[in-house]
Amino acid sequence: MTYYRFFLLIIFLSISVKINAQQEVKTGNPILKEWYADPEIVIFDNTYWIFPTFSGIVKKQDFMDAFSSKDLVNWKKHENIVTPKNVAWINNELWAPSAIEKDGKYFVFFSANDIQTPDSHWWDPQKHDSTEVGGIGVAVSRKPQGPYTDHIGKPLIGKVLNKAQPIDQFVFKAKDGIYYIVYGGWGRCNIGKLNDDFTDLVPFEDGQLVKEITPENYVEGPLMFYREEKYYMMWSEGSWGKDSYKVAYGVADRPFGPFDRIATILESDPNIATGAGHNSVLHMPDTDDWYIVYHRRPIPNEHRNHRVVCIDKMEFNDDGTIKPIKMTFEGVGAVPLISNGKK
Repeated sequence: MTYYRFFLLIIFLSISVKINAQQEVKTGNPILKEWYADPEIVIFDNTYWIFPTFSGIVKKQDFMDAFSSKDLVNWKKHENIVTPKNVAWINNELWAPSAIEKDGKYFVFFSANDIQTPDSHWWDPQKHDSTEVGGIGVAVSRKPQGPYTDHIGKPLIGKVLNKAQPIDQFVFKAKDGIYYIVYGGWGRCNIGKLNDDFTDLVPFEDGQLVKEITPENYVEGPLMFYREEKYYMMWSEGSWGKDSYKVAYGVADRPFGPFDRIATILESDPNIATGAGHNSVLHMPDTDDWYIVYHRRPIPNEHRNHRVVCIDKMEFNDDGTIKPIKMTFEGVGAVPLISNGKK
């Protein structure tokens, strides 16, 4: 009997060690080992997907890769899902993807060509003119990993409206069933309604294509999500190339706001990294578990474009406000997805 009990104890301890080892598996930060930024994270087909910007010099930033994972820890790279070969009007600076599935198709919205106007800080008459083609485009595929093709053959939003540069788009489906696009650089943010096949914007009742919803201190990188009957808007402040880059947020009853600024929730930490911003969020199905996926600048920083993609836990207070987010080197624990889309 003693030997039998000892044998059972050994088995129990062995199982416990294995369970604890599984629980201790962490993503680590960064979760993608190369230089990437502006990450969009989604769940497609019971798989995590990250669509980021390649963080290189402008002349080499004309393609997009994607990454897939079943557990947030192990990531597979899918190269060149969007390039000038399949979107002919792209000629430089391809960045800030937003991905969404609709009717069995996968759409990647992207910014390209960095168009300028005479009243912008970066306008250079030797480099720019008012006929430039660029702005926010749409690519489509039957598979999340692509390859993607140009959906409409031209930019979806190719003009500066309400003084907002057409960049940094985020697309989401609101509780009213309408698909909205939120976007904007140069310190201005617009929202528009997408038509059913994502080929154009649907004008509002007053005839406007977009409405301005710029919150206090907004610079770029907007996103929205819905939680407990409220719309949360997050955005980046400061300068993307400096330590001042950070994330703030506001809350409203509808996607048009107003989004009064509540607080900064993610910012530089001299013990971890600097320049944390341009984030997305991951909501685990059927739970109230949330994660923030963002880019930051490692210390020491090797280059203006030395940005890496990281993940950390995002938690809420009882009143619905978001707790300040602590950047970590450990990241978060593995969260496997199984066939029914649940943990």
